[in-house]
Amino acid sequence: MPESMATAKQKEAAVRNLEKARAARSAGARGKSVARRSPGMSTAEENKLPETRFAFPAERKEPLTDASHVRNAVARFGQVEGVSDAERDKAWARIRAAAHRYDIDLAEKDWRELAHGGKVG
Repeated sequence: MPESMATAKQKEAAVRNLEKARAARSAGARGKSVARRSPGMSTAEENKLPETRFAFPAERKEPLTDASHVRNAVARFGQVEGVSDAERDKAWARIRAAAHRYDIDLAEKDWRELAHGGKVG
């Protein structure tokens, strides 16, 4: 994302995330055990999910199982290749529903708003 397109809120969040990452890396370098924020999902767990739990069910791309995965699906939306605009419309509807379920505010109303500088579009 070009710098001019990032909002002040996004820039502040990025700075906070970098500071947290640096602190965790530094603690790890000093021999401290640094717990992961969440355990994530193993490939085996992802393979057990029904297709309905994915933004792109036919491709089994972008699981929508928790808030973190929903945010990741938005961030990686443009990286999913080989899907039609109609499939993207349906995937975006699933992402919006999951965002609502997990109380995530999406700034974008349509997936086409994500297209600035990415593969989408």
